[in-house]
Amino acid sequence: MSQTSALKGAFEGRVVGLISGDFVVPSYQRGYRWGRPEVQRLLEDIQASEGATYYLQPIVVKRLGEDRWELVDGQQRLTTLFLILQFIKQTALPSAEVPYTLEYETRLRSAEFLRGPSAEGAAKNIDFFHIFQAWKCVEEWFDGQGAGRTLAAINLYKALSERVKVIWYEAPDYVSSTDLFTRLNVGKIPLADAELVKALVLSRSQDLVAQTDRAQAMAAEWDVIERDLRAPEMWAFLTGSPRPEATHISLLLDTLAGGPRGRERPPFHTFETLREQIMDDADKFWDKVVNLHSLVVGWFEDRNLFHKIGYLVATNSRFEDILDLAQGAKKSEFETKLSIQIRNRLRLSVETLRELSYELTYDRQRLSAALLLMNVETVRKLTNSTERYSFRAHAAGQWSLEHIHAQNAEELRTVQQWREWLRLHRDALSSLPNLQQADRLVLEERIEDALPDLTEEKFRELELELGQYFVPEGGGVTEGDVHSIANLALLDSRDNSALSNSWFEVKRLEILNRDREGSYIPVCTRNVFLKYYTGERAQQVHYWSMQDREAYFTAIEREIGPYLLGDSADGA
Repeated sequence: MSQTSALKGAFEGRVVGLISGDFVVPSYQRGYRWGRPEVQRLLEDIQASEGATYYLQPIVVKRLGEDRWELVDGQQRLTTLFLILQFIKQTALPSAEVPYTLEYETRLRSAEFLRGPSAEGAAKNIDFFHIFQAWKCVEEWFDGQGAGRTLAAINLYKALSERVKVIWYEAPDYVSSTDLFTRLNVGKIPLADAELVKALVLSRSQDLVAQTDRAQAMAAEWDVIERDLRAPEMWAFLTGSPRPEATHISLLLDTLAGGPRGRERPPFHTFETLREQIMDDADKFWDKVVNLHSLVVGWFEDRNLFHKIGYLVATNSRFEDILDLAQGAKKSEFETKLSIQIRNRLRLSVETLRELSYELTYDRQRLSAALLLMNVETVRKLTNSTERYSFRAHAAGQWSLEHIHAQNAEELRTVQQWREWLRLHRDALSSLPNLQQADRLVLEERIEDALPDLTEEKFRELELELGQYFVPEGGGVTEGDVHSIANLALLDSRDNSALSNSWFEVKRLEILNRDREGSYIPVCTRNVFLKYYTGERAQQVHYWSMQDREAYFTAIEREIGPYLLGDSADGA
């Protein structure tokens, strides 16, 4: 079970005043390091929340015993809150309760020092130094309240006791604390960000508008957005990923927040970035989320935009990149921008398209991009059809460039590969029109006799003989054509080297079999093996000829031509 799924559902909003017990900060964490900006911001934000429920970042814990906790994440916040409560108790409200204790595993007498930070103790180690500096910052902040110092202490204590909350995670016992800490600090648990945003939006709406109906409507809209984005086809269309996330609305929230991605994104960056907007005007912020959701739903429902955006995302454009193209553009302008972006992605002319070679590693990515575009465009251009290219199936597959007709089986090197290749071609013999039944039975028997003690010499002998039937005169491909785009198609790789090195008829039968089993086969791959592109007079269903290759290349050029260099992409 993943750490994210282990935590799912194990959180709650908990008022700071209800946090109780003894907390241990484990040795795998760095010490206390908050400085003046962080401490001052926490105090000012709580004061500025003006009676509304105020959410802090999560506290992640594991139970060590009855009312004893390992503090996995959140020690900076919990330590600072402890210092604030302790200061209020000692200087303004002797009756104030500080219901929890803190102890740093690597620092002896840390619990005692936290109850009364001093300049003398601060000299003992670096953690005590920073704790004392935070204590002085708390003191200076309250001194800055002037005559209202005591009232500020009362209001702050009341806020911490009644409406300032943390998102409280209690991790299961079987979850590794160090793994969990690492995942939290490289942004691998996005659930907290989204839930913090949701909680703050709902609480601000309810508190400021003074009616629960608006908050309830927002909560319902949140669920609708999450449901829409969780649809596999929608998610793959927007992200190029077939895998679900903890929350999918995070895509919209992260985009609105901006900032670095992946491992470079600080923990809770989205919440911290959006918090000010939400505090200023929760309704206005929520309208941004709703409008962004409506925009992507509109893209998804428009066949042209769906296929063009889906193609760009599938070839490594980010959601933010697409959004930038849409800013300030009318629908027709946006579609034109997408077409130009696709052309820039390909960077191909008809001449270079024909010259691409599978043998060159650099060309393989361009070959894949061209063939994917052919498939996407073929589906997009269907009139009076609701069919769509499945970007979910594309994202979930392991797509490879498959040679429509392999020139020979030279790449096969093991007895197991030779046996599989012979079995595949033996099973395809019955479909060949130019093979008499008696000859077929003899061939099948020879193959069966050779399989138990197969040698390379025997395999090559049978390969040569089978070639007379699977590659008749004028069939197959030449040395120069075997690696060109006219002999390649996209197919979900199944690591079957024997099949990859097989002749056309064997692959044709495999495609038909996969189709019957319900496998997703790109439309143009299916068309190739059904000889869709070859004129009736030139068709030889069981072989891949020069006429087939030329007809296929003509179809490729026709479908992606508007995106090739030298042609206009406008209106494609």
